[in-house]
Amino acid sequence: MPGFRAFRIHDQQGRAGLETLQLEDLCAGDVVIHACYSSVNYKDALAATGKGRILRRFPLVGGVDVAGIVERSDDARIRVGDAVLVTGCGLGENHDGGFAELVRVPADWVVPLPDGLSLREAMALGTAGFTAALAIDRMEQNGQRPAQGPILVSGASGGVGSVAVDLLSGSGYEVVALSRKPDSEGYLAALGASGVLAAGRVVHATAPALEKAQWGGAVDTVGGETLDWLTRTVRPWGNIAGIGLAGGIRLNTTVMPFILRGVSLLGITSANCPMARRLRVWQRLVTDLRPRHLDRIVAGVIRLDELPGVFEQVLTGQHRGRFVVAIDEP
Repeated sequence: MPGFRAFRIHDQQGRAGLETLQLEDLCAGDVVIHACYSSVNYKDALAATGKGRILRRFPLVGGVDVAGIVERSDDARIRVGDAVLVTGCGLGENHDGGFAELVRVPADWVVPLPDGLSLREAMALGTAGFTAALAIDRMEQNGQRPAQGPILVSGASGGVGSVAVDLLSGSGYEVVALSRKPDSEGYLAALGASGVLAAGRVVHATAPALEKAQWGGAVDTVGGETLDWLTRTVRPWGNIAGIGLAGGIRLNTTVMPFILRGVSLLGITSANCPMARRLRVWQRLVTDLRPRHLDRIVAGVIRLDELPGVFEQVLTGQHRGRFVVAIDEP
């Protein structure tokens, strides 16, 4: 088999770039996918630049997402020619990932492309969109309903936040977006936000154990002081889906929101989501949680050789929404 291109990371210092590999260079797996699309997530940018300890081994092909066509399969459940996707599961962390023309993975990681979703749309969603949907799914399983009041989405102009605003507003929730980008108001309103708050004006590090209860629930993609503030301001019996850490890994709160208001803090991790739930959430993304503004959320479509120029934008929040990586568009 001829060689194929892959974006490979060699060390924690961010020494990385495009290389020509052979299939035997990749981690073992039952299924070989001819990659059509991938996407750029915050985790990918941290791994590729060495600014976060994401990778568990070196060298490794980056990219936690891939969508494409099965080229080879040693598992009877998956057939050659099937359209499939993989998000998380260790891809791009401890297993060669989706920034490559060929991707080899264990069959147990493979999700059949849901009917009604294109390969490109699957990667416009990718880990970020799946995580947003997983957060809503968990919140609703814990009783979250639109009647409880507005949902606050922090880091709303990022990948997870943008999709969360779209999905929630499309499901009948009033959505208030929290953003540090003063020029994001029009973008977020177009996705369905009823209001946009400036994070620097409303989030305060020093405050009483409980503040005025404002939000029916929250999807927090930031962490740190923002998550502290949300625990103090969510209404009784509301849910907070905790996803991100761009604002810090420390949580400085008290038991008061939990024992006096019944607030629930739900940890969201999409990488190791059980397959039964994974399949159900992907199905929701083509039914009741189908995004309405995916084209708006896509910040750009890039090629493999353009990845390095995008990573810094993602890390510094200079973009809105999601970058799709076109590897071999059908």
